[in-house]
Amino acid sequence: MTALARPANGRMIGGVCAALARRFGTSATTMRVIFVLSCLLPGPQFLLYIALWILLPSEEKARTAW
Repeated sequence: MTALARPANGRMIGGVCAALARRFGTSATTMRVIFVLSCLLPGPQFLLYIALWILLPSEEKARTAW
């Protein structure tokens, strides 16, 4: 498993789904479909996405922090 950071390329909106896909070893498209399907269920999925967008560091920042 890799570190959880939003990638510099291959992201659509915020890179959250791409970061989660890289972390769990699946494709970004699969993670995006899972997210869209989960939005059909009641719950705070969209708010969680925004929170992860804010809290997850960008790949460039994560690389320079170490």
